[in-house]
Amino acid sequence: MIDWLLEPFQHPFNQRAVLAALLIGFTNGYASAFVVLRKSALKVGSLSHALLPGIAVAIAVVGLHDWSAFLGSLFAALLIGLGSLAVSRGSRLDQDSALAILYTAAFSGGIILLRRIGVTQEMEDWLFGNIMGLRDGDLWTNFWISITALGTLTALHRPLLMTLFDAEVAATLGVPVRALNYLLMAVLIVVLISSLQAVGCMLAIGLLVTPAATVYLLTDSTNALFWGGAVLGGIASALAVLIGWWINIEQGPAIVLVLGLLFLAAFLFSPKYGLIAKSRHSRAAL
Repeated sequence: MIDWLLEPFQHPFNQRAVLAALLIGFTNGYASAFVVLRKSALKVGSLSHALLPGIAVAIAVVGLHDWSAFLGSLFAALLIGLGSLAVSRGSRLDQDSALAILYTAAFSGGIILLRRIGVTQEMEDWLFGNIMGLRDGDLWTNFWISITALGTLTALHRPLLMTLFDAEVAATLGVPVRALNYLLMAVLIVVLISSLQAVGCMLAIGLLVTPAATVYLLTDSTNALFWGGAVLGGIASALAVLIGWWINIEQGPAIVLVLGLLFLAAFLFSPKYGLIAKSRHSRAAL
């Protein structure tokens, strides 16, 4: 039994996968608090789907290199996000509608282009993740992205919260609200891209929303929302990688599934906001 539990740690690719899951899960978990407080999960989710066409175009233009997928997906997400804003400002459509049209069209084009250039296997990895395929260089890239993202978000924590809770008051106090909103969206996009190899375009939104959403059902503390989401995201992601190895399932879906089950547990059993606690309070009030 002990040998079975320790077997994943005997393989270097498993060690990298667990470390990467800790890093990526921790960073996504911290950033997820901003998504939950901003109530922008669907908007960020749309941008996660917009990553695929950028990857396809980058591969078609410069080939499959270490940085081509990263830069292509970054460019595509920024283009789709800013494009939806431009469409909403120049027409009667709201930004959410414009975003839905642009990202679905771009996502469809990305799938067609990737099939045309013959990278079907890689497309599967980008859609659903392949954390076992991480190399040492990929792990270091995730490390520096995580350090940069966490450093930026923690350094600007107070002004960012002010813009989220009351943008008008923040502006009167001299906080550059618009610039911070753009910066936050850019950081969230980079965090999304860093999780591509772990969970892929299709599942990245689950990793970026679920940790803080789970903690949100358990506490009223804002600090706990950030750091609790980070710890939950890191530990759950690393555990899911091990579970995927032990029971022979794909690690990307396993990460999001484990987080989803933890959210379900919080939804049902949270002492204050859980479904069972609410039903008890309702019966007691009768």
